Amino acid sequence: MKSIASPMLNYLMHALSESYLIVLPLLAIYMLLRKDKNVYTFAIAVVLFYVVSDLIKIIVKEPRPCNTPELSWINSYACEANYSFPSNHATVLTGLVAFMGRYKYVRLAYIAWLLLVLFGRIYLGAHYFTDVLAGVLLSIAMAYVLYVYRNKINDLINKTLKKILPIMSI
Repeated sequence: MKSIASPMLNYLMHALSESYLIVLPLLAIYMLLRKDKNVYTFAIAVVLFYVVSDLIKIIVKEPRPCNTPELSWINSYACEANYSFPSNHATVLTGLVAFMGRYKYVRLAYIAWLLLVLFGRIYLGAHYFTDVLAGVLLSIAMAYVLYVYRNKINDLINKTLKKILPIMSI
């Protein structure tokens, strides 16, 4: 990665890694406007995936590549101080694809964006490839479980919202 590193690419990859703060709310708003109940499972997935990933990080306590002295040659642009395994970006973002089934072009654009983000996490020295791979696999496993129960989850949340916050129900 060091051989392709450049200030512009560093900036671009860092901006992409932070773009989830815009992309995820936009996706949720899009799903709400389309009256897609999967928005409820989508939101639960974001929170659940993050919490599980972060708990594993706290248990494993693997330092990031950019914080490892033996790997001082690694790109360390915007190196973070917290732990590396598994990648929160990979864990949170990968499984969300399961809830975009109705939106072919949105899903394809999301997958392209996701691949760039995951590449960027390795490129920036924030993660080892295994951190990203573990995050992807963990996300797929959790997304599968949520996907199987999505209709029950969506109906329960929608029913609850109709009672307490009707404007948010579908």
